[in-house]
Amino acid sequence: MSSNNDNSYKRPAWDAYFIEIAKVVSSRSTCLRRRYGAVIVKDNVIVSTGYNGAPRGVINCADINRCKRKELNIPSGQRYELCEAVHAEQNALVNGSPERMKDATMYVAGFEENGTIADGTPCLLCSRMILNAQISSVVYLKKDGTLVHIKDTKQLYVPIGLPSG
Repeated sequence: MSSNNDNSYKRPAWDAYFIEIAKVVSSRSTCLRRRYGAVIVKDNVIVSTGYNGAPRGVINCADINRCKRKELNIPSGQRYELCEAVHAEQNALVNGSPERMKDATMYVAGFEENGTIADGTPCLLCSRMILNAQISSVVYLKKDGTLVHIKDTKQLYVPIGLPSG
């Protein structure tokens, strides 16, 4: 243990702390392609966590060692209807109390099947759900290991097919 005069020990900043927790949460994922973890935090207290995987009570890809999207060589972000998994962000939202999520921050981190960092940008459906839950900001890990801070979650949402102007 360091003495009070020893400055060698540095506590992590809150964002670094919570993104590390999101990384640990991702280790529970049942997805064979990518493991994601999400942590919802309000006033520096964890409100909820979630990882990507099959719904409760449903056989998951990790247990049967089979991924339909992988077998069909479907690129990331396409044909989600063939995937058994619920996204980490969605599970964190389902697991949390709506009152505590209002004005909270969501942290997202993920890993590819080879262990490299995956892009943590929430998908369009998750972005919609984040907005509906009134989460105020999102912090996610980029592939290069840097953190992205979205201070207004409306910036995550880009409507499809609406006329501009």
